Amino acid sequence: MQFSDTEIHGAKIIDPTPHEDFRGRFMRAWCEKEFSDNGINFRPVQTNMGYSIRKGTIRGMHFQKEPAPEAKLVRCTRGRIFDVVIDLRPGSPTFCNWYGIELSAKNGRMLFVPELCAHGCQSLEDDTEIYYMTSQFFAPSAATGVRFDDPTFNIQWPLAEVIASDQDRKWPLYGEQI
Repeated sequence: MQFSDTEIHGAKIIDPTPHEDFRGRFMRAWCEKEFSDNGINFRPVQTNMGYSIRKGTIRGMHFQKEPAPEAKLVRCTRGRIFDVVIDLRPGSPTFCNWYGIELSAKNGRMLFVPELCAHGCQSLEDDTEIYYMTSQFFAPSAATGVRFDDPTFNIQWPLAEVIASDQDRKWPLYGEQI
């Protein structure tokens, strides 16, 4: 695996180094030692999958606050997504900045999302599936989010057509949470 920094402090792009032959490919998707060697202390305790029927679907921007902050390792297993992380850590040098990258089943890329950063994605194709591991169990009392269209962050989503849940449309604006 190849690890690259992003514009968000602590968030990393992980590119697989697949073995390919006439059958297809094989690649490692997570290795505690390789992650640790690259400065990421991440031990998954839960795996989640999401499936979006239509392109343009946005899921996010979600995170878990104290006392159960979670880091995530996200990959796309079918189709393509534009994956986004927002830094919501007040002491961070990249506080309130966002970063987005395309993840696809074809490129095998992953995005590591640090604790207390919001995460979301937009499907770029119909029938898109995401698979992600978390460092904490789901804690309903700690689960929260910010709006995907919050002007504080001004995320540049690639598709104008947006399909989103009522919950994701109704998260408070970031300035209203303080």
